[in-house]
Amino acid sequence: MNQAPIPPITEDDIANYLANTPDFFERHAELLGAVQLTSPHGNRAVSLQERQAEMLREKIKVLEHRVMDMVRHGNENMVIADRLQRWARDLFMVQSGRAIPATIAAGIATQFMVPQVAIKVWGVDARYGGEPFADGVSDDAKAFASSLTQPYCGVNSGFEAVTWLDDPAVAMSIALIPLRAGAITSPGPAFGMLVLASPDPQRFSSGMGTDFLERLAELASAALSRLRHE
Repeated sequence: MNQAPIPPITEDDIANYLANTPDFFERHAELLGAVQLTSPHGNRAVSLQERQAEMLREKIKVLEHRVMDMVRHGNENMVIADRLQRWARDLFMVQSGRAIPATIAAGIATQFMVPQVAIKVWGVDARYGGEPFADGVSDDAKAFASSLTQPYCGVNSGFEAVTWLDDPAVAMSIALIPLRAGAITSPGPAFGMLVLASPDPQRFSSGMGTDFLERLAELASAALSRLRHE
């Protein structure tokens, strides 16, 4: 009876054998110096030990870059946290309700280097009804603000809120941030909107993260609650 042919040994078979036989090179230590591999840094041949050392050095470089990235991001986050703390502190120190919107806008422009900032608030106490920050907002703009459950970031598509800026013509990218009681994602109606603008088309892009802008909105909304409930 004819026997079935024995399949040839493949590279996978050899790799599996070596991976599952850790003492192979202990029994054949001479191979460690005899095996020659091609170096990734040229066409020269190197020993197995040298190739392993090169691989370890590459892994160490990758880890070093990751550590440096973590340090850099940590330092950047610390700077942002310090600026946010200073901005929030200034809001707590405002004694006049009328000064709160201007303090919010000026603080964002200064601390976070935003070229243009505007803010409008509606539904305020009657004593603030004639203030510039409470005037000139259409019902459509109010409805649009209430429809946002996260900041809009992107190009200026003719939004009414952009006209609140000092120089709308140079607003190449904008962030429109609704102001409402509690979290920005809550379903309640907005009582205001914060507008950030930059001449840089990429400053406020459609794909950017908005977590930080949401924190700004929540702090600003809390400070502005004085205008509505005094």
